[in-house]
Amino acid sequence: MGKQQILSQVCFDGDGLVPVVTQDAASGEVLMLAWMNAESLTATIDQQQAIYWSRSKQRLWRKGEQSGNTQQVQEIRLDCDGDSLLLLVEQRGGVACHTGRRRCFFRKLTADSWQITEGLLRSPSEMYGRDDG
Repeated sequence: MGKQQILSQVCFDGDGLVPVVTQDAASGEVLMLAWMNAESLTATIDQQQAIYWSRSKQRLWRKGEQSGNTQQVQEIRLDCDGDSLLLLVEQRGGVACHTGRRRCFFRKLTADSWQITEGLLRSPSEMYGRDDG
């Protein structure tokens, strides 16, 4: 199956994007949610490295390009409706979140607030030269 045929089966939204859930291939832990366009999905397929579309920066974003915490793609899955992707990855560097935590889903809803459930593995200033935590 050629790349055009592969891409034609993905239902990108009106902005040309599709949501991507990224999961640790070994543990099954959900690490993050990001977005891809056709170009980033093609690059991810070709390079077997997670390459997303940054909605804030309006450009391709190679996971770990600044922090060194890259994602080696083991498997890519398309959901039943064709409108979301699942990446199974090897998270290199141990940190998936820009805040320096293992995963982006580190806040849990309690009765009246969001409780932080895990600490920093690396400081944002160490990874990026600024404090985003």
